[in-house]
Parts: sequence; C-alpha cells; structure tokens
Amino acid sequence: MVGPIIQNGSNNNDKRNESVCLNWLESQTPNSVLYVCFGSGGTLSQQQINELALGLELSNQKFLWVLREPNNSKDVDYKRATIGNDDNDLLKYLPHGFLERTKEQGLVVPLWAPQTKILSHTSTGGFLTHCGWNSALESIVGVPMITWPLFGEQRMNAALLTEGLKVGLKIKFNENGIAEIDEIAKVVRDLMLGEERSGIQQRIEELKDAAACALAEEGSSTRALSEFGTRIENLSF
Repeated sequence: MVGPIIQNGSNNNDKRNESVCLNWLESQTPNSVLYVCFGSGGTLSQQQINELALGLELSNQKFLWVLREPNNSKDVDYKRATIGNDDNDLLKYLPHGFLERTKEQGLVVPLWAPQTKILSHTSTGGFLTHCGWNSALESIVGVPMITWPLFGEQRMNAALLTEGLKVGLKIKFNENGIAEIDEIAKVVRDLMLGEERSGIQQRIEELKDAAACALAEEGSSTRALSEFGTRIENLSF
C-alpha cells in the first residue's frame, strides 16, 4: 500500500487563470474562501448552476468557483467542458447581475484553476467538491469539504469522507435531484463558520500528519514501495 499520491503540477498552461486565482487569494484573509470545483468533467444543469450561484451569494461567504458549461439535460452528467472562441463566454450562464453583486465576495473563473495551489493556500478554508478521488486526496491533506457527488464512485467516496473519516459535510438534494439555494447557503455557512468546523479541521490535520509520516523517508508508503521494487528485482523470469 502506497499513498497518498497527489499531483502537484498540471499540464494546463493557462497561466492567466493561475495568476488571477492566486493574486485574488493573496488579498483574502486566512481560511475565509470556499473553493468550488466539480473536476475536469463534471457539469451541472442550468437550473443547478443558478441555484448554486444564488446559494453562494446568500451564504455571504467568500468563494472561488471554477465554472463549466452547463449540461442541458435534466440530470448531471459527465462531459468534457468545451466552449467557443472565448472562455469568458461561460460567464453568460450565471444569473443576471450575479457577478456585479458578488464582485467583492467571490471570483468566478472559466474551465480551469490551479487546484493544488488553491487548496494549499492559507486563504482557502473549504472545498465544495464532486468527490473524485484525486480531489478527495488533495483536500484530505488540508481542507474541510462539502461533498457533492455527481456520478460513479463519487457517491461512495462522499460517504467515506462524511460518514467514515468525518472530514466533510454533505449537501441534501430535493426530490428532483436539485440542491436548492437555502440548503447550499446553510451548508456553506456551517462548513466555514459552524460548530462542526473545528472538529473537521482537527481530523483533517491528523490525516495531513499521517500522510506526511507515510511519505517520509522511513514512512510506511516509502518502505512498501521499496520492498515492492526489491521483490521485482529478485524475480527470475
């Protein structure tokens, strides 16, 4: 057993988004920003984008949101987000007046952001995530979560994070599978300001320390990988 295996860099060369995100985070207070991202392929319906936007606004908490093109079917789906000539065209999918009303509260960037750098930044205090395993690992070593699984194994990952490890809070959906404005605002405030935050943060810190120990020179992951290499070397074919 080895891990956690976390990608520290990215093949994405969008340095513009990277500088915008990190410069904005530098101007925020520690642990004040909720990072919102549904991974490289997760999309929401237009209705759900509207509810999420207005829920973030109602929460009155700082946010950094990676926005993707909506999926026009009723259900959330897996889809590689693509857009026309200008990524900023994505901003047209936000509710009317949202960007102006929240210009002091949040930042919305199209398609991509430097996730590992954002999650390790001192201003980032929470992560609203689709619970893909890479994102879960990147968050588990430092940031409390709100779980919003979309498909596949993400629901199992969400259960592990909220009910097993107890390092996140879960969003509740209505009978139509939509997370509504008030529910989103409540869970965001609970994560960023609520009584449960301190316990979640303590458990996150314990996991972070355990991960560091596993990856240390004499750690369990380092030793396991070394032992595996030795066994391969000693095999006779």
